[in-house]
Amino acid sequence: MNALKITSHTAAPAGWEAFVAGHPGGKLYHLPEWDAVVARTLGRRTHYITLEEAGTLAGILPLTEFNSRIFGRFAVSQPFINYGGPLLASDELITPLERYLAGLRSEQRYQHIELRMDRPIESQLPCKQHKVTFFMDLPEDPEILMASLKAKVRSQVRRPMKENMSGRSGGTELLEDFYKVFTINMRELGTPPLPKSFFRAILEQFPQNAFIVTVYAEDGTACAGAFLIHYKDVMEIPWASSLREYNRFSPNMLLYWESFRLAIEKGAKQFDFGRCTPDSGTYRFKKQWPSREQALYWYYVLPEGERLPELNPDNAKFSLAIKTWTKLPLSVTRIVGPQIIKNIP
Repeated sequence: MNALKITSHTAAPAGWEAFVAGHPGGKLYHLPEWDAVVARTLGRRTHYITLEEAGTLAGILPLTEFNSRIFGRFAVSQPFINYGGPLLASDELITPLERYLAGLRSEQRYQHIELRMDRPIESQLPCKQHKVTFFMDLPEDPEILMASLKAKVRSQVRRPMKENMSGRSGGTELLEDFYKVFTINMRELGTPPLPKSFFRAILEQFPQNAFIVTVYAEDGTACAGAFLIHYKDVMEIPWASSLREYNRFSPNMLLYWESFRLAIEKGAKQFDFGRCTPDSGTYRFKKQWPSREQALYWYYVLPEGERLPELNPDNAKFSLAIKTWTKLPLSVTRIVGPQIIKNIP
């Protein structure tokens, strides 16, 4: 191996975006424009770590920093979404990168560094495999996809149509309707919502990559909404919600169908259903489509012997807070929630 240089930068250096675009594992979330959205709307700063061999860029890692009195000091690649982690020209670079991150953790006094990956790496780092996603290959015609669905699933897709529900796809013009459904759903789940400004900033920063799909009841009420991100050949649905009082009409089935149609229209070859917990209701919903399950791998740089962090709703310590949150007025959760969630990756 040539002399390897690993450096942390306060801004993405030249060649960063081209490296992301050319790497098979590169995601939109590796781009500095994504970090700009997170910094502007959630107040988080990013370290841009590069690996160079003989003056040539051989790897990159965006690392977003958190520092709060309640949740502590740590860093994540990348927070608030499903993917991040290092992009390396060769797998053997992971070992020197791990050594560098161990030193960075100590130097910055982070409790931990979290790397969110969509594939396993040859590493001694502790790893969580508590979440999965599903991928579905997309044909060139929605009718081919419809024909491939099981009869029961096709019937469920058509059910909301029989109730005169309709779907729309677009951008900022649908943000208010999406966000209303999203915040109601988040309150019912006991989870603080991301701010509306975050979603607006994504739409403005990535007008060719970010979309909203909404479903409306016969009276025009928005009853389901999804936020989608298209990068390279994949359309991902990181956020999707529906109102419980409409569940009997299955608006979420129409929501996903309209999302598939949009993905095909935009030229995507695969649909990423977003992360979920195995054996949960969301997991079973996603599994019914003609998709394949894929494990997610979250690696941690920790002090030796330290337990893996649990900054998520599955942590029993947060059960009382979750129950309390579900009883708060919606107006309160929309104001207070973003101030809380900006500290929880």
